[in-house]
Amino acid sequence: MTMCVVRMLSALSICGMFLGGGQPAAVGQHLPTPEQQKRIEYDNVTKHNGDQPDSPGPLATDLDSSINPAAVDRAMRKVADWEIARAQPYFGDTWEWSVLYTGVMAAADSLHDPKYLETMDAVGQKFDWKLRSHLPNADDQSIAQMYSEIYLQKHDSRIIANTREQLDALIAAEDQPVTRIPWWWCDALYMGPPVWTRLYAITNERKYLDYINREWWKTSSLLYDEKEHLYFRDATYLHKTEPNGQKMFWSRGNGWVMGGLVRTLEFMPEDNPMRARYVEQFRQMAERVAGLQSPDGLWRSGLLDADYYVLPENSGSALFTYALAWGVNHGLLSRKRYQRVVERGWAGLVKHIYADGRIGCMQQTGAEPAFYLPSASYNFGVGAFLLAGSEVRQLKRPHKL
Repeated sequence: MTMCVVRMLSALSICGMFLGGGQPAAVGQHLPTPEQQKRIEYDNVTKHNGDQPDSPGPLATDLDSSINPAAVDRAMRKVADWEIARAQPYFGDTWEWSVLYTGVMAAADSLHDPKYLETMDAVGQKFDWKLRSHLPNADDQSIAQMYSEIYLQKHDSRIIANTREQLDALIAAEDQPVTRIPWWWCDALYMGPPVWTRLYAITNERKYLDYINREWWKTSSLLYDEKEHLYFRDATYLHKTEPNGQKMFWSRGNGWVMGGLVRTLEFMPEDNPMRARYVEQFRQMAERVAGLQSPDGLWRSGLLDADYYVLPENSGSALFTYALAWGVNHGLLSRKRYQRVVERGWAGLVKHIYADGRIGCMQQTGAEPAFYLPSASYNFGVGAFLLAGSEVRQLKRPHKL
């Protein structure tokens, strides 16, 4: 069977079918390919990251998609409580879970409910406040974002002892020959750098900022397209294209970068000589991403081929909404230019919340644009949604959409 035929079969339209508890599939929507289905099953059965049921039930009718803080809080609580109830038996220390934890920490701060912080404290104790592996990569470091934020509240040195030991070892190892850039994939810019800036905030040791300033811009020089103002996922995607011939820029991958930028800037001091360079890249990406927002307020899995990826992709959309809202709230982005983009993004996300608290239309784990069912929900996407809510609720002067 030729590759052309395989592609045609894997991209069969399922319009006319009904998914999501009687909701019609979007016209032109594609089924996951066989390889994507393997990933879906791995996420569900092996890692318990989430699932894509055929019948998830009805959508929620008790939520308001406005940015009124009380309305945002209701949506955040509904989704957070559903995800914690679903996932708590499986809580892990991999990157997928770590992203969820960043969102739960944001919910704890926004909702002022001690149960969320208590849940995260229990996770830290479960893993003895340790990183996933010795001399970890960025994915394995990511859980320390949660550790460090708990430390900033409890000031118990045990909480960050292993993180500090591991990061110091990585700095010491820089003198040894290396074969590749440590943060060689764009996702790493969310997973790793925010740990380093938080450790700087805790210790006031500039070596942690120096490490970021070296490594971030190595990654940027490799993966950032100066014309498109978007990141390729990794170097293997530099020359890949979408069905329409455009460059392949993955929504969630660029969401990781924008989320990583704001979480890094959050704890980066104003006197860091490189700070202005991060801000400039953030503003470039914000302008580009805002221009790619679809009429429903969301973004597609392949940013430059929205017609091919019919369903919105809500993990990337949530990360964009979070980053743009953070930029407005912290004075780095124009409220006049970006608040409406954020409001439309949030409203679009809320419309995908089901009655039980599931939030759908999230791509399974992967490295490039893919297909999924409307019900698809994953721990990392929930984390992104909670982060978005934590910033959206702080926006001022809401206006009617």
